[in-house]
Amino acid sequence: MSDEISESLIPYDEIVQEALRAVVGRVLQEVADQGGLPGGHHFYITFQTRVAGVSIPKHLAERFPDEMTIVIQHRFWDLKVEDDRFTVGLSFGGVPATLVVPFAAVTDFVDPAVDFSLKFQANGAPEGHDEHDEPENDEPIAEPIEDGSNVVSVDFTRKK
Repeated sequence: MSDEISESLIPYDEIVQEALRAVVGRVLQEVADQGGLPGGHHFYITFQTRVAGVSIPKHLAERFPDEMTIVIQHRFWDLKVEDDRFTVGLSFGGVPATLVVPFAAVTDFVDPAVDFSLKFQANGAPEGHDEHDEPENDEPIAEPIEDGSNVVSVDFTRKK
């Protein structure tokens, strides 16, 4: 018997990424169905702005050419969830905007109220995240405690 590990013919990394992104979709769908966020829950959602299917206003695309973070907490409207994307209305500097974000573009999903976080690897993107300004579409919140509880981090480096 060999200690060598074969290259998988099953795309486990893609399957897991898709399943975890479905968690984001399910959570957003529950919020849409309830007509708002329950309790103190709120979300930071970071996504790549250049992924096919992302639709954001031109001034936001210019300001965040690669990645941006939005907050779904106090002021959002028309949250709609489809199998592969979500649409939400937010206000940036007092200017309303509608954003369309495919789940494939999402790189981070955080609910600081319960210290829950999902981090995704972007397909074909370099490791790490670009620095960007704080989200401007909602009121600032206290920083979450970084004790590692309820954090799911998925690393899909392949062993050869």
